[in-house]
Amino acid sequence: MVALELVNRPNKRRPLPDQVSELTTNRLSVYLRCLNELDTAGVQTISSQALAEQFHLNAAQIRKDLAYFGEFGVRGVGYYVKELRRHLRQILGLDRRLRVVIMGAGNLGLALADYPGFRQEGFDIAALFDIANEKIGHESRCGVPIHDVRELKRLARRERYDIAVIAVPAPHAQPVVDLVVEAGIKAILNFSPGTLKVPPEVKLKSVDLTVSLESLSFYLAQGGEEGASGAQGA
Repeated sequence: MVALELVNRPNKRRPLPDQVSELTTNRLSVYLRCLNELDTAGVQTISSQALAEQFHLNAAQIRKDLAYFGEFGVRGVGYYVKELRRHLRQILGLDRRLRVVIMGAGNLGLALADYPGFRQEGFDIAALFDIANEKIGHESRCGVPIHDVRELKRLARRERYDIAVIAVPAPHAQPVVDLVVEAGIKAILNFSPGTLKVPPEVKLKSVDLTVSLESLSFYLAQGGEEGASGAQGA
């Protein structure tokens, strides 16, 4: 009974300690996905060692990362999957719906707007913004409205957007980011190549697909291609 009370005790959200790196919070996202799988499979409790072995993680790293945010394990039991999952969602701010806008209604922007996984994880794609008259006033296949980019600031005040995704060609990325910042949006995910500037109070994360492809190209150039050719020959 004492153990259950310990685990079910409300976890007060507090500012991240200075020593917690972005790598740590990235790993929390990985742990959450593992716990989602365990919960779906009906697993009720799991130790850090079993969690690490099942998902190819590091048990000591799991314990260290979680210790920054509180005591979640129970001696002799491990972690209660549902409760740890709930705590991680609170820590990551996923215990509320987040409203996301996508800047650019091209192929990438429309694909992102219609991706169902975002909604499943608590991210509501609220709108797309573009400059093309032939797109403005229409919707994506899943019903996300496309607005004139000049309406961003007005709609942001009314709709209170949390995150903006930049999916425009590189030459237009910085001006669009500037519009997003002026609209008061404090978190930006950028898919455009190149370096963008934002003020200190705005968090910017970039996903460069070209860099990832070049990394794979390097792997193939160092011998991966020979292994693939050998497999085909067999």
